[in-house]
Amino acid sequence: MLTNVVICGIGGQGNILASGLMGSALVEKGFKVAVGETYGASQRGGSVMSHLRISDEREPGVLIPLGKADIIVAFEPIEALRMLRTYGNPNTKVIYDIRPTYPLGVLTGEDEYPPIEAIQAEIEANSAVSIALPATAMAVEAGNSKAANIIMMGALAGLEEMPIEPEEFFGVLSQNFKGKVLDLNKEVFMTGYDAIRKGGVK
Repeated sequence: MLTNVVICGIGGQGNILASGLMGSALVEKGFKVAVGETYGASQRGGSVMSHLRISDEREPGVLIPLGKADIIVAFEPIEALRMLRTYGNPNTKVIYDIRPTYPLGVLTGEDEYPPIEAIQAEIEANSAVSIALPATAMAVEAGNSKAANIIMMGALAGLEEMPIEPEEFFGVLSQNFKGKVLDLNKEVFMTGYDAIRKGGVK
């Protein structure tokens, strides 16, 4: 088994932390895991991407070959589309936060953010499964907007390709968080997990 996961977003959204937590949970379960990271101008809201490669047989290389992603988890719609164009194929599953994060050029009026409907349509047309999740809104409702990254990891864990159970991820969470923050992260993880499992997605 070799599963290739791209986890991407904008600098400051917490996707590097999220991919590290997921990688650690999988290592503790006995899988061979490689995590590679690439950074854009993260301090200015640039692209940030992690390659998460999971194997039960051999040590995988760090970087996912172009067009070979099995799953793309994106914390922003444009980033989902960008990674799908580069690493995706017709069998790729895509989970992405539906909330746009507007770059400076859009905020100043110099650039234009594409219509969200057009982004969704292209993602749906070029992937096997496309799930637009309101992760940021779900995190705000839970009491912490910064917890969207953990919601997205819960959604990732809900896919049948991911050999991880919530309790196994909670073990790694407990090594990094305590008290009310730990309880919140467990809660929002299950919110993302249930969104996939109860939604009938495989």
